[in-house]
Amino acid sequence: MSSPGHVLVVGASAAGLGTAEALRRKGYQGRLTLLGAESGPPYDRPPLSKQVLSGAWQPDKARLRPQDVLDGLDAAFVLGDPAVSLDASRRRVETASGRTLTADAVVVATGVRARPLPGPGGLRGVHVVRTLDDSAALRADLVAARRLVVVGDGVLGAEAAATARLMGLEVCVVGPQPSPMTDQLGPFAAGHLAALHTRNGVVLRGGTLVESLLSREGRVAGVRLVGGEELEADVVVAAIGCTPATDWLAGSGLELDDGVVCDAYCRAADGVWAAGDVARWHHAGVGRPMRLENRANATEQALAVAGNILGENLPYLPVPSFWTDQFQVKIQVLGTPTADASPEVVDGDPAQGRFVVRYDAPEGPTGVLGWNMPKQTRLHRAVLTDRFTRPPEPAGR
Repeated sequence: MSSPGHVLVVGASAAGLGTAEALRRKGYQGRLTLLGAESGPPYDRPPLSKQVLSGAWQPDKARLRPQDVLDGLDAAFVLGDPAVSLDASRRRVETASGRTLTADAVVVATGVRARPLPGPGGLRGVHVVRTLDDSAALRADLVAARRLVVVGDGVLGAEAAATARLMGLEVCVVGPQPSPMTDQLGPFAAGHLAALHTRNGVVLRGGTLVESLLSREGRVAGVRLVGGEELEADVVVAAIGCTPATDWLAGSGLELDDGVVCDAYCRAADGVWAAGDVARWHHAGVGRPMRLENRANATEQALAVAGNILGENLPYLPVPSFWTDQFQVKIQVLGTPTADASPEVVDGDPAQGRFVVRYDAPEGPTGVLGWNMPKQTRLHRAVLTDRFTRPPEPAGR
């Protein structure tokens, strides 16, 4: 297979930039274009709910690469001009400004969009955290506030709550799970996370849903819970999940179902691939579709997509992984610690605040979780290799 003459990457965040960099590292010398919706240079998202939000980092520190490194890619960056349509059969993209970009290979890396709270919008003091501008706006409100309610108890909600508490705010987390991040960590580790937040002064209202926002003179004043209880707040953060940014792909010819549907090689159509949060690809190791919203996957999938554009033809078989930093704890998760898997402490001691847990299901180990033990967590990764990274059987066998 010959290399495409022009590769167009739609999305200039971690997965998009990672694809471009991987193409160059693998020797691609053709034309390369990155099309991004935001006007600024590519930046990292994990710091937005932690270092940038707290003020420990200036926004520029979140940049993924300095300008001289971007210049060295020999790529055209078309920024501040979001894609509005794709003709997959012609590999032609139209942008909001009226540009038409045609390429031999197109990579969809448009990520996800934060899901807003239901109800009328426009209230001051209600925030999502997805972009640098979001983080800056939330920080400006938090430094002048006393009380924060976080609606949502997943990774983002828990991180924002921890950051705001360290900034001195009164913080309450409202969400449907019994403990923060139960779906991602399983009940055992989520219970430890709940205890960590409680020790640090965060009020947790698990198993609770928000019915509506309260307002006063155009600004949020709190939330009303299902059942009628009201919680006062100067600021509300909506951390209720994201939706894949695929609206611009309606009528493109691609299959859309909780993301861009791809085969085991991250290919969505002839000459079209997807990478990062927006890609829902067939993980041949576990035998089912998967879509991962985390930084580690953006990097790994970008590398796989670049290789397959250049003809490597290898299935993408990652061990899913993510990390989160909250208060003084670093949590690393490998695999999928499902709620029905049995947790076993295999290293360290929870009582000492440092431990590794292996999650076992009838089919074998499904996940490993490390709590302030990064090196030991990586050593236990090997137990997941067979489950996640075994190659698919050849056709006909």
